[in-house]
Formats: sequence, C-alpha cells, structure tokens
Amino acid sequence: MGVEFESRDLDKERLSEAELEELIGDRDYKEFLNTRNELYRTRKMKEHPPSRAEAIKLMAKEPNLIRRPVVLRGSQVVLGFDEAAYRKIIK
Repeated sequence: MGVEFESRDLDKERLSEAELEELIGDRDYKEFLNTRNELYRTRKMKEHPPSRAEAIKLMAKEPNLIRRPVVLRGSQVVLGFDEAAYRKIIK
C-alpha cells in the first residue's frame, strides 16, 4: 500500500501488561484474543472468557494469544488482516 511502518516481533519482544493495557484502552479486550490459539480453545475462552486482568496477563505471557497483526496509527487499531480497514486508516 506504499506505507512505511514499524514492525515488532511479539515472539521476541513481547508486550508487557502495561503496554497491553494501553493498547487495549477502552476497547473490548476480548477482541484482542486470538480465537485460533490452542490455549484459547483448550480453556474454552469463548464460552468462559477470562477477566480483563487475567486476559492481559495471559497475552503478556503467551503472545500467540494476541490476535495479529495489530496495526496502529495514532489511536486507531486494526486487528487481524483487514485490507479495507488498513486503507481507511492510512488516508
């Protein structure tokens, strides 16, 4: 799309709980959970979602539990691959 961006490998440089708190902000934290992750499925998080605090601790410890990619531009956040949403935030 002709846009330069900064990339962060969450497996090598994990997000801290504080960074996740800031990233999620007032948004629904459940949107940040990767429903394809094995931990998500084995813990049946869809039926029994963790509390916000527990989810943040789990995402900080297990970065694959975070839905990716996470694309930020200012206060705008796009989770997962969504080309239309990317085009919207780069305007």
